Amino acid sequence: MVSQVPDSVFFPREEEKVLDLWKKNDTFKKSLEQSKAAKRPAYTFYDGPPFATGLPHYGHLLAGSVKDIVTRYAHQNGYHVERRFGWDCHGLPVEHEIDKKLGIKGPDDVHAMGIDKYNAECRSIVMRYANEWEHSVQRLGRWIDFENDYKTLYPWFMESVWWVWSQLFAKGLVYRGYKVMPYSTACNTPLSNFEVNQNYHDVTDPAVFVNFPIDQDPGVSFVAWTTTPWTLPSNLALCANPDEIYVKILDKARNQKFIMMEARLCGLYKGEDEYEVLDKFPGNTLAGKTYRPLFPYMEHMKTNGAFKVCLDKYVTRDAGTGVVHQAPAFGEDDYRVCLANGVFKKGQEPSICPVDPTGKFLPIVTDFDGMYVKDADKHIIKKLKEGGRMVHAATINHSYPYCWRSDTPLIYRVIPSWFIKVTALREKLLANNDKCYWVPEFVKEKRFKNWLEDCRDWSVSRNRYWGTPIPLWVSDDGEEIVCVGSIKELEELTGQKITDIHRESIDHLTIPSRCGKGVLKRVPEVFDCWFESGSMPYSQQHYPFENVSQFDSKFPAEFIAEGVDQTRGWFYTLLVLATALFDKPPYKNLIVTGLVLAADGKKMSKRLKNYPDPTEIMNKYGADPLRLYLIDSPVVRADTLRFKEEGVKDVLKDVLLPWFNAYRFLVQNIIRLDKEDSIKFVYNENSPVLSDNVMDKWILSYTHTLINFVKVEMAAYRLYTVVPRLLQFIANLTNWYVRLNRARLRGEVDLEECQASVQSLFSVLFTMIRLMAPFTPFITEMMYQNLRQSIDSSMMKGASDSIHYLMLPKYDANMVDEDIERRVALMQAVIETGRVLRDRNTLPIKYPLKEVVLVDADPATLRDAQSLESYIVTELNVKKLTVSSDKLKYDVKLTAKPNHMILGKRLKKDFKPVSAAIAKLTDAELTEMKETGQREILGHTIGFDELHVSYEVKSESGSYAAASMHNVLVLLDCTTDQEMMDEGLAREVINRIQKLRKKAKLVPTDKISIFYKIDSGKKDNEDLSRSVRNYQDFIETAVKSPFSGEPAQENEIISEEVEVKGCKFQLTLCGDVKKSSSGPVVQWPQGRPAGKYFTVTHDGSSREVLLQPNGQQLTAMRLENEVKAMFGLFGRTVNLSFEGKFVKCSTRDLTYLDGGTVTVTAA
Repeated sequence: MVSQVPDSVFFPREEEKVLDLWKKNDTFKKSLEQSKAAKRPAYTFYDGPPFATGLPHYGHLLAGSVKDIVTRYAHQNGYHVERRFGWDCHGLPVEHEIDKKLGIKGPDDVHAMGIDKYNAECRSIVMRYANEWEHSVQRLGRWIDFENDYKTLYPWFMESVWWVWSQLFAKGLVYRGYKVMPYSTACNTPLSNFEVNQNYHDVTDPAVFVNFPIDQDPGVSFVAWTTTPWTLPSNLALCANPDEIYVKILDKARNQKFIMMEARLCGLYKGEDEYEVLDKFPGNTLAGKTYRPLFPYMEHMKTNGAFKVCLDKYVTRDAGTGVVHQAPAFGEDDYRVCLANGVFKKGQEPSICPVDPTGKFLPIVTDFDGMYVKDADKHIIKKLKEGGRMVHAATINHSYPYCWRSDTPLIYRVIPSWFIKVTALREKLLANNDKCYWVPEFVKEKRFKNWLEDCRDWSVSRNRYWGTPIPLWVSDDGEEIVCVGSIKELEELTGQKITDIHRESIDHLTIPSRCGKGVLKRVPEVFDCWFESGSMPYSQQHYPFENVSQFDSKFPAEFIAEGVDQTRGWFYTLLVLATALFDKPPYKNLIVTGLVLAADGKKMSKRLKNYPDPTEIMNKYGADPLRLYLIDSPVVRADTLRFKEEGVKDVLKDVLLPWFNAYRFLVQNIIRLDKEDSIKFVYNENSPVLSDNVMDKWILSYTHTLINFVKVEMAAYRLYTVVPRLLQFIANLTNWYVRLNRARLRGEVDLEECQASVQSLFSVLFTMIRLMAPFTPFITEMMYQNLRQSIDSSMMKGASDSIHYLMLPKYDANMVDEDIERRVALMQAVIETGRVLRDRNTLPIKYPLKEVVLVDADPATLRDAQSLESYIVTELNVKKLTVSSDKLKYDVKLTAKPNHMILGKRLKKDFKPVSAAIAKLTDAELTEMKETGQREILGHTIGFDELHVSYEVKSESGSYAAASMHNVLVLLDCTTDQEMMDEGLAREVINRIQKLRKKAKLVPTDKISIFYKIDSGKKDNEDLSRSVRNYQDFIETAVKSPFSGEPAQENEIISEEVEVKGCKFQLTLCGDVKKSSSGPVVQWPQGRPAGKYFTVTHDGSSREVLLQPNGQQLTAMRLENEVKAMFGLFGRTVNLSFEGKFVKCSTRDLTYLDGGTVTVTAA
């Protein structure tokens, strides 16, 4: 038998109970054991590893919710779903923390300390926030295996990374080369091109125009423009576009002759009067011209081909002067152009880069030796001015890349690196991407495909320490290379026993040369941590050293999900490595989520504190509403979400509470059946009790339509269509089925109808909690644990201790009745339109009206409405429903006004005459326009959707108001009389009685008597007295209790002065009702209880409260919710004070309240 459900619920507390239940029963582990024992087909899921050096944020909770929903659904859909948590333990996030902690500025500091000690420091913090992560993930309700996790620092994981690299090496996809790359001076390492896209800042930089006097014509200078003055000491050439027109001009103000691109004169001059054009010529005539260097630091290279003009079409007319300064050590195009034109040769890269790994100038740059490059800008500008080489200095605001870890400006710098030939895989990458299914698809077809089409070779080496070492041993001359693919192989090659393969454990190991070159030594670099995360499908299985058949049968993964920022991160590295290794995509289905921003649209920032703490949100509202809020948002379509706490609160208020109330109402009536009719309700899905009631048929049909929709859409991974439909179903269940069937469910019609409605509602709720279990795992478990007490044990095959053990409900096409669903949809449209008309005319629903009219040309529509007339007239509180196909009979006409925002912007000066013409359109013309979708008006095509169209009743004597919604036209007779007003007052009284019952925490089975006292002498009071006298039977039937104006009897439960339409009167509820307490609130028959307690008072009422209810410490947050339940203060702001000081909501230890009194005030 089900247990009684309290009137109010605090979801976070209920969720904690569910977590305790799962922990006690080891529910997740058992679910895996069950699916494995049943030999269900495997459903492979990869979890992208986060760093445990930072705390989880809403982006992680969003991705976690998506992953949990899909994998729970897969489990309930008959699959065995292994879910392993992974940790990213290497790389910049860890090293940067240690560098800050120890004050390390560069490689020399690390080597002075010792790599072994440095890595030991890194190892000590990699799991700094592991406990917080585990708590947040579990609190969210996500089921994932932390015990059987993988960490990228495990030697067995790293060994598989080595194997991946060895395969690429063997296929000729690895090479070492120099390349200009994004470089973090703070972290002393290059970054991948996809890492750069993670962090851009809007900055103000210098923008300078510099002259370069031509050797062949010293009176004339080239003018170049740059926003990086710090690169000018490294200038080795200039570049022009061979196809553009260049000009020699006389700068009138400076009396100097300059050469620049004709199309870029506007970049330096405001008007043509500032210069005189002396000559024009194509850019190709400038090739080979030499010039005087800006600085003497590299002047020695002039004899070898430097300091000349090169030609290349990358020079554009979009910015600058059309003459581009070339610093090949710091620009990708500069490097390419200068190398191609013999400005320097391969192998000379170190000599053309006068900047050290920390971003400081080397001694060769004598004027700025030891100065950080960005700090040197102003000094370089000053030097150029003093030397007469500065033409103009200004500033520019632009977007500039910053290091994603240290949040410092990146520079571009030529460095040696180990690369993977991704460009050689381009066509295969595109082909494999086509085999993957992405949600939403546009990310695959646009953002990701474009990235693949423009892919570059991947620099995977990092000049760092805490990471998987690159397993290459090289001779001193670089010609002999041995790539090691396993620990065993390295042991055989070195003759050493190896237990760990971090740098401190293997850097000293050497391999004898097979070519007589002495010994081979390991290259110093480690892998980019993205290479490790891209290797996780293989490394988490220690493939190919173990689990070969298991991996082969489960690769590629069925599903992965991460944020849109991973399109150039994890999604990309997974695809590159899987394509290189197996020519397969690594995943079949992929969900891309958008970014979660703060409410102000800015990035969430701990420093700015512009977002609420996720843990606090879950403790305040629960994880289920947070999950639904995140999933039912644009973020699941790869759009952005501005996180607002009010949104979570609204989900709780508008979705979960109504759903809970429907569940509570069902339980109340199951208990009432047992108590009043001695019928023990037992549900058996395999032996359904079919009902003839139209609303029962509708909700059961609607339920199976939903089941089919969910299965189709979840198969397509479209969570963004599934969740809104589920929420719409809950709204229809609570606002329509339960609302329209309260009397039947309460047994007020007859016993047979009661049993049929309870059966239908139980069936729907039992179906719903199974469908919703992946989305809201807590509330569904809470409901199931109670409802299962009324489920026939014979239908529960296998384990049934948890809702998450049960399979999804089966779709039964025979239960779907499209005719009934159409008729009810029409009924809803008529009722909703009628309610709108009541609101527009300020006619409360409690006051009856004479008539509602449905106008439609289709006789079938009119018949559908008539078949559900009883529901329409009851819900709209009208005396009758009239249907008509004749709109003119009621003199109803369409009228239109222009949409000013749309048409005003489009028509501009023609808007006024078109607007006047629109106002003159007849009903017939608007009806035709509605059917065709548009109309020609004064030479303009006007769309029907560009108008504000409404129905008006033109008759002066008419009492009707008209409105059209959901394609139905409804008229409402708005006239009233005294009898109707009296009935409305009686309904108001019923409303006040029900509110008082709720405040007294009474349940439907409590037997009470109701007494009222109305003071005589006032007109309003006389109207109310007349109403309650005339409608006494009506009131008693509604409240199912005696209602009398006699003096109140003994056993008073609650008495309160209430108000109806400005008339105040006294309502008193009496009866012998014994209420049991729950939670920390207690009533003591005599004396002081055994245990610590305190008293809470509000408005003259008081309660005693235990400090340790059920052995658990009472917190201030829980106390606040208990207080709201005690005194009926939900929806109000509550303040608790003790000895003149407020009790803070964050307080967890309330023992100081022992024996005292807490005063409650509510706003």
